[in-house]
Amino acid sequence: MEKDEYQNLLEKYKERVKEEFGEESVKPSKITSKEYTEFKSELYPTHYSIYEKACNFSDKVFKLTVDEKKSTAIQKNLDVCHLNVKPSGVIALSFLLPIIIIVLGSLIFFTIFQMMFFVAFFLFAGMLMIPALQKIPDFMANTWRMKASNQMVQSIFYLVTYMRHTSNLERAIGFAADHLEPPLSLDLRKILWDVETEKYSTIRGSAEAYLGVWKEWDKEFVESFHLIESSLFESTEERRLALLDKSLDVILNGTYENMLHYAHSLKSPMTMLHMLGVILPILGLVILPLVVSFMGSGSNPFVTAIYISVLYNISLPISVYYLGRVILSKRPAGYGAVDIGEKPGIKKFRNVNISLGKKLTISVNPLYFSIMVFVVAMLIGFSPLVMHALDVPDFSFDEKGNLKMLDYVCPPESGIDCEDTEKVGPYGIGASILSLLVIAGLGVSIGMFFSLRSKNVIKIRERTKELEDEFSSALFQLGNRLGDGIPAEIAFAKVATTMQGSTSGDFFNLAEKNITKLGMGLEQSLFDPKVGAIVSFPSEVIKSSMKVLVESIKKGPRIAAQSLLSMSRYIKEIHRVEERLKDLMSDIISSMKAQVKFLTPAIAGIVIGITSMISTILTKLSAQLGGFAAGQQAGGGGFEDMLSIFGIGIPTFHFQIVVGIYIVQIAYILTILSSGIENGADKLGARYELGKNLIYSTLLYCFIAGVVMLLFNLFAGTIMQNTLG
Repeated sequence: MEKDEYQNLLEKYKERVKEEFGEESVKPSKITSKEYTEFKSELYPTHYSIYEKACNFSDKVFKLTVDEKKSTAIQKNLDVCHLNVKPSGVIALSFLLPIIIIVLGSLIFFTIFQMMFFVAFFLFAGMLMIPALQKIPDFMANTWRMKASNQMVQSIFYLVTYMRHTSNLERAIGFAADHLEPPLSLDLRKILWDVETEKYSTIRGSAEAYLGVWKEWDKEFVESFHLIESSLFESTEERRLALLDKSLDVILNGTYENMLHYAHSLKSPMTMLHMLGVILPILGLVILPLVVSFMGSGSNPFVTAIYISVLYNISLPISVYYLGRVILSKRPAGYGAVDIGEKPGIKKFRNVNISLGKKLTISVNPLYFSIMVFVVAMLIGFSPLVMHALDVPDFSFDEKGNLKMLDYVCPPESGIDCEDTEKVGPYGIGASILSLLVIAGLGVSIGMFFSLRSKNVIKIRERTKELEDEFSSALFQLGNRLGDGIPAEIAFAKVATTMQGSTSGDFFNLAEKNITKLGMGLEQSLFDPKVGAIVSFPSEVIKSSMKVLVESIKKGPRIAAQSLLSMSRYIKEIHRVEERLKDLMSDIISSMKAQVKFLTPAIAGIVIGITSMISTILTKLSAQLGGFAAGQQAGGGGFEDMLSIFGIGIPTFHFQIVVGIYIVQIAYILTILSSGIENGADKLGARYELGKNLIYSTLLYCFIAGVVMLLFNLFAGTIMQNTLG
């Protein structure tokens, strides 16, 4: 009987609490293991899942025992990335994959080219892969930390913003997880999940375990989080709010200091990267044609091109990319822009939308345009090889036949007359010019894909950024209106009138129209999936600000006003520090952009022109020496000895393609690196920069190489004509 009375009394007071404080509306959402697993499967990077499966498969094939110290270090990195893999699986994959590559690579390439060089290459590459694959968890953990660290300031901002009006750590973490992008959102949901599955008894215990991962990487984030936790135990509201403000100041100042040290330490590795990736390889291009010509008459120019390709298109880009990733892995916490292209309402803008009327729009994937450009360019660029294979007669650009289209020649050891199957080339200036279309097609097609994929989305984000930049002023005005006791619906109209003509004015005007003309409530006018104001401005900062407004307005306009005024100050402070960080990085970023857009393609284009001239001279000299040797009946031993040490140069057609591919690779790598240093893990920004840089640098290289090639070949032809009569 007493138990029934107790239950009735309990239910009665629960109802009273719900009526007076609206507890039902702020009831925390339950995070179950099933929800967390589904969340992980939807947002987890695909390549991480593939690696996870590969390690687990290798662990079944090879049962290896791992040293305890090494196992602990690997497991620590696996935990950071949320990988369900054993350290033994990582080690097993590091042996299984190289063995497969060594065996299959050696067999396939030796069968095709009949060259022991590839057997040695794959053996050497496989041996290097073993320690590299064992470091993949460390590499993934660094990448994960870099992406997560870019969201540290935002996470503290969301936690502080929510805690100001509702002092509940669990709900604040849930609020931050809802507004952040992966990977930090996954980490915060894991904190809630560990409490729900009773791995930890309290939210503080779970959070403390997670913060242990960041103690050696981002002390400011840990300190800020602890200050937020401490605010829960303050007896006065004034001290509680002071601690929350202090937590944001700590991470902002710490971020600036860490980035300052990073900017100072970048000079040495960036110099090394510039020398290894740009200066030394391009200087080597000048010497290579001479080295090739003196390798002897037995060297096949096509085989030599393969050797150079292995060096320039495989070994050097991998080395430069690895060095770049090492530089990026040391980048401290900063600001990473959100890839809004992944959001449901924005995905359609990643395609090329062709309007055929008011109601009909065709959406085409940019990949189709890129493939079309690539295929056409390849067909024209490789036409000299096709023409030779089909025995199409060569033709000249002038009456004297100096500038030939194909110009397949006999090697010096074969004399003047040889079979068509023995001839090597094409050495003609026409073929060399057409080879530029191969590189133009490659660079422009890739650049076009990235450009069309990101152009429309970046416009939306830039418009949203304009709103974010002036949103602190708008929030300040809105907060003041609410502080005067004006209802939020009317305050929106007043702010929209005051800020008319600005992006913020458009935002509030749209929300106000939804309220007055469509009869929507405050929350629906902002968050309606079809016509809500947030749909047109996909910003997490704005979205979270409006969420805070909607929740805090339930506690009265004064509480809402205080929350908005605080958010206004926070956004202004974050923007100020962000501008200071950009100023820190400006010298390094501007230098890298100059390398990508002008220096590297211009220098390489000039070098290719010089190479073409050297190749033309060496080819004609070799042909003349072959003719002299064949025509001499007596005393020809001197020419034969000379021919034995003096071979034919590599065709500019092959050499230019190898170098051009390297220019595209370097432009890609340096663009990714400069974007990473400047903006952190910003995929959308990186794609947009790739679209611009690849097209511009590739076309610049092709233009300069083509002009210099023509001029220098005319010059070389004149010299040879005057010298040899």
